Parts: sequence; C-alpha cells; structure tokens
Amino acid sequence: MSQQSLSKIIVTGALAGMVGGGVLLYGQREVASLQTKTQKVDTKAKQTKEIPTNATATSAYNKVSDAVVSVLNFSQTNKETFAESSEGSGVIYKKAGDAAYIVTNNHVINGAAKIQVLMHNGKKVEATLVGKDAMTDLAVLKIDPSDVTTTASFGDSNDIQVGQKVLAIGSPLGAKYASSVTEGIISAKKRLVDASSEGGQNYGGSTVIQTDAAINPGNSGGPLINFAGQVVGINSMKLSSSASGTNVEGMGFAIPSDQVVDIVNKLAKDGKVTRPAIGIGLVDLSAVTVDDQKSLLKIPTSITGGVVVMSTTPDGPAAKAGMKKYDVITAIDGKAVSGQADLREELYKHNLNDTVTITYYHQSEKKNVKVKLTQKLAS
Repeated sequence: MSQQSLSKIIVTGALAGMVGGGVLLYGQREVASLQTKTQKVDTKAKQTKEIPTNATATSAYNKVSDAVVSVLNFSQTNKETFAESSEGSGVIYKKAGDAAYIVTNNHVINGAAKIQVLMHNGKKVEATLVGKDAMTDLAVLKIDPSDVTTTASFGDSNDIQVGQKVLAIGSPLGAKYASSVTEGIISAKKRLVDASSEGGQNYGGSTVIQTDAAINPGNSGGPLINFAGQVVGINSMKLSSSASGTNVEGMGFAIPSDQVVDIVNKLAKDGKVTRPAIGIGLVDLSAVTVDDQKSLLKIPTSITGGVVVMSTTPDGPAAKAGMKKYDVITAIDGKAVSGQADLREELYKHNLNDTVTITYYHQSEKKNVKVKLTQKLAS
C-alpha cells in the first residue's frame, strides 16, 4: 500500500442492507392531541446478576415483560387529527416523581408530531419526548407512572460473553404481536457499524452488540436481556444483505447497556448529548498493511492495535498537543485503544473541556500527552 493509497483509506466501511430493526410503517389512524411535561431523572447500570443455573427463557422474560411497550409514532394530517405513521418498541427503565421513563430508538420517534405508548396491559397512554440522540440512535420518553407496575434494570454490558444466551423482546410487525420474544446468543460483544446523523453527518461508526436473536420491523427500541432478566442492550438494527447483495440471516445489533445508561441520563438532564472531539481523521491500525506499518508509520513491530492519525484539524486539540499525521494512538487515560470502537468509547466518557492523557507512537517513540477536549463533535 503506497502513501497515497494509505491516505485514501475509508475510515468506516458502510454495510449494505443495514436497516433499523425497526420501524414498522403504517397507514393513517386518527387520535386526540397529547400534553407535555418535563422532569429530570438519573439511573445506572448495575453489576450483572449471577445467572441461576436453573434460569430459563420464561423466567427471564417474566421479569421484564411488563416493562416492555410498543411506541407509536404519529404524523399530523391536519390541524386537529393525526395519523399513525410507524411503530417500534421501548422499555420502561425508571419511575421518578410524577413520571415513568422509557428508552427507545431515535429512529422510532423521528419526525413524530405525537407519540403514544401501548402498555403491556393493552392500555394506550400519551408520551412526551424528553430528548433524542441521532448518533447512538437513542431517545427518552416519559409517561404518567400510574399504570406502570414494573421497571427494567440494566446489567453491565461489559460482563456479557460471546455465546451467552439472550432474549430480544418487542413488537415485531407492530402491536398485534406486542411482547414477542426471540432467543439467541451474543455473537460479538463489540462491532463497529456505520452511523450518521439525520442531517447526513457521518460519525465514523457506532459500537454495538451483535446477536442472532431475531430482530424484525417493530423490534427497534426493545430490550435485549440476559437470563437474569437484566437489560444488556437496546435492539436497534439488523443486517439484511451484504455489500455483494447476499441475503443475511441472524445478524442483529443492539446498543450496549453501559452506553445506553450514559446517554439516557444525559438526555433526561439536557435533552441532548454534547460530545468532545480531539480533532483528527483516523483509520484503524489493523487496516494498514504490515509493509506500510514498517515503511510509513515506522512503529515497533510489537504494536498490533491502535488508530492511525490521518489528518488533524488546524488548531484542534490534537494539533495543539503536537500530534501529527501517521502517529498511532494506543491508549486514552491508560486504557488500551485497539481501534475506533475503543477510542470512541473512552473519549465519549468525557465532557467538553475535560483533559485526557493520550498515549501514542510517533514512529518508534512512545509519547504521553495531555489533550484538552475543547473541540465539539459536529452534529
């Protein structure tokens, strides 16, 4: 690979056939108007419970099912009436004061003039949008808590294991099949998939859990749970075909619960998420040939993971810290960075104007530099 070809490496490969797992589109249905209120709430991911040896899909489902809802998206047809345009799923994760809070996908409620929630008991209630985030495809809603009998708890997604059994719960094909459950396994703990904002801003990828549990249109926003009955992910998308057009089965993706908790807390507090940036264009070290690592990057052969700086923003945080093209980042605050997924995960734990320590190689020289995160990620 020449220097010119290395410079042209695409940061994130797009996956053909990647679709929201999903939004089920409908024709028109008329409903009355909804009211709105606001309130703050905080939650956390708990240590994953030990899964009993006698745990079954049924016992796990029963712990969560009453908290799983259908989310109905309505467009406005005229001044007084609204048409149901799409439907997805969600899960109630918190009751606080005069509200109960639901996490769902951003694409489930995107463009909604009004939102309703179909409870597990069949009752429809009006919902208020608290906040949404296009980058992680998450949104928070709130409803009156009087009909809420169960809230789901979050497990630690860092504790999941490849091959572990999980359940996906939601409303495939809409409310007619509400609270449907499918069983599968964790196929991969971390995958980096392409992510873009509603305005077309490419964010370089989202870190997701891969599962073979069936995720169909209407499942988006529903929980992926372990056999202890804890939410370890929020179902978001599926891969239906490969770049070559080959049909794909059993490749669904869920947003990890640790990421979900961080985002829903920010959305509940501010209604949006502001992310820091270090001001670089990058590519995974694994995408660079061994010959180019030796001749262009000139890093030690012992370095097998990291991200390569391909460009720096003029006067951006990385440039001000002295980082240059072809430097290789291997850690943030002492935590190893093997690729883009790790870099994003560690970086987005911080707030704008925080200072982080970046470990990187400039050719064969290992360096540690403090970088103040003064640049905001474009949205």
